[in-house]
Amino acid sequence: MSGEGAGWTPIAAEAERATKVLHPESLKLPRPTRRRIMTVANQKGGVGKTTSTVNLAAALALHGLKTLVIDLDPQGNASTALAVEHRSGTPSVYEVLIGEISLADAAAVSNQSENLYCVPATIDLAGAEIELVSMVARESRLKEALNSEALDQLGVDYVFIDCPPSLGLLTVNALVAAKEVLIPIQCEYYALEGLGQLLRNIELVKAHLNPALDVSTILLTMYDGRTKLADQVTSEVRGHFGDTCLSTVIPRSVKVSEAPGYGQTVLSYDPGSRGAMSYLDAAREIATRGAEEGTA
Repeated sequence: MSGEGAGWTPIAAEAERATKVLHPESLKLPRPTRRRIMTVANQKGGVGKTTSTVNLAAALALHGLKTLVIDLDPQGNASTALAVEHRSGTPSVYEVLIGEISLADAAAVSNQSENLYCVPATIDLAGAEIELVSMVARESRLKEALNSEALDQLGVDYVFIDCPPSLGLLTVNALVAAKEVLIPIQCEYYALEGLGQLLRNIELVKAHLNPALDVSTILLTMYDGRTKLADQVTSEVRGHFGDTCLSTVIPRSVKVSEAPGYGQTVLSYDPGSRGAMSYLDAAREIATRGAEEGTA
């Protein structure tokens, strides 16, 4: 810590960390060589999927990258965390999927950053899977909405699609619309349970609907350094996925859990916290990979 010395205190350290988050001009993240569309998926609930989506998106947006979050979960938790209106009747991803409105008509600017947009989910989305069954090209409705022209209109560098905790038609739409999958995995017992099914589904979508799809990023969440189990899970996941895993691990944090209740990401709720800094570090890794590798 650069501030360590006679005047160093934990509060001073947290203030220094908060300054780095709140004054991002000192850390401009590189733009990707091409626009990146990332589906954040894991059918297992409670792994930090929505939390990771909104905090990574906010971190990228705060540091100069235009970012769009598509809330594809009928619970609307991503919309809540980004303080975007999602009452019934609000222009939302539901109307986008059924072709009633354009992406730009549904996208709202979050109060977290002028670079951060969100297409909210309303309760209407709960019945969308049933409606989609009878539609032409039902698996590609979101892909059609996220066409280059629509995304150029918003001028975004990154698109994050937050999926429901299931492997239904909404998640399939998300996998068809993206070229990359980001899988959050919690550092807890049963962490890998169900992951095989998700990977098989991704392979099926890749084989039949979206040959460009690839699992590009694994993010370890809810890490508790006090337990041996967390280290065991981390080692197992890294051993299996290698460089696909980000080196940054997201710690278990009360602040991260509290933030959505205040309509905020942890970066605005408590910018000096370990959770905020970890998501900022993870976003930096993602941005660096995007600039170096040209993934899109």
